[in-house]
Amino acid sequence: MIDVNVKEHPYQIDLENGGSNAIGTKVSQLWSPRKVIVISDMNVADIYLKAVVKKLRDAGFTVSTAVVAPGEASKSIELVQTIVKQMSHDHFTRSDGVIALGGGVITDLAGMVASLYMRGIGLIQVPTSMTAQVDASIGGKTAVNLGEVKNVMGTFYQPDFVLVDPAFLTTLSDRDLVEGYAESVKMSLLAGGDFAELTGSIQSVADLKSKLVPVIEASLNYKRDIVVQDEFDHNQRQILNFGHTFGHAIELMAHGDLRHGEAISIGMVAITDRLERDGYTKAGVSDQITSRLLAVGLPVFSEYIGQDEFFDLVKRDKKRTDDRINFIGLAQVGEPIIVKKDVRKLEAFVKGY
Repeated sequence: MIDVNVKEHPYQIDLENGGSNAIGTKVSQLWSPRKVIVISDMNVADIYLKAVVKKLRDAGFTVSTAVVAPGEASKSIELVQTIVKQMSHDHFTRSDGVIALGGGVITDLAGMVASLYMRGIGLIQVPTSMTAQVDASIGGKTAVNLGEVKNVMGTFYQPDFVLVDPAFLTTLSDRDLVEGYAESVKMSLLAGGDFAELTGSIQSVADLKSKLVPVIEASLNYKRDIVVQDEFDHNQRQILNFGHTFGHAIELMAHGDLRHGEAISIGMVAITDRLERDGYTKAGVSDQITSRLLAVGLPVFSEYIGQDEFFDLVKRDKKRTDDRINFIGLAQVGEPIIVKKDVRKLEAFVKGY
């Protein structure tokens, strides 16, 4: 068990290969019998939902389900409203609960629903993707998108429990596994030390698969430490946005052709290239990042960078303060920095003139 001792609502992460086989028992140790709604997407539901629902019912829970389309389009306030209406129709009370069964879209969507229904009801995260297992399911951030603006509506809402079962990852394609690994690479570069050595030792997708549990555990421990220190993202937690300011813009411009982690991979290299060029980052760091990403087939370049829409999206990023944007970078591996850039000089910074 990994303890997440945030001040107001501490909880545990259960990292156990095959742990989802005992989901009914694990949930009943935390929650008394009650109504629960399991929120999932169509892809995950086709494989896992029936078994999860049966185990929960066998443990005494009254279970309803909400299954949404896969992809970022499901992170919408309209879907939050639809699910909340369903829960109200089914007479959910503040004593009932929400279980998220899916990847990052589902962990965000379900977290938002749980935080808003009757001003907050119980939430359990059961992440099924690499992205969700190492990042999205912990820390208490929930969000939905508004048009082309990513994660602009959201809440901070900690779960009661997170069940991380690496066995879920066996049904992912290599592409979907690897895009989640990009978040682990990000955290390892921020952390340095043994964690950076671990990702530096991974030279292929097969190598990654053989080291999944230590990678997931190191990621969870690192993010846990950051979240406990800065639950509401006022200070140190900002460093977890490394690669995300450029990455979110690239992801939106790709309209589904790039996975989230693929866009973040490109974003990490793009910002590091520029900070290294301008003397903020030690020479050679960009190469260290690129080698980790290329080893598992992650992309490191995008033609979207420098287009007019790219600049428009970066300027609308939620990390903007007045006329400045906080870019997260590395002075060197293990030493994150925040570099403030004037939005009026953004084009010059990106294009190098």
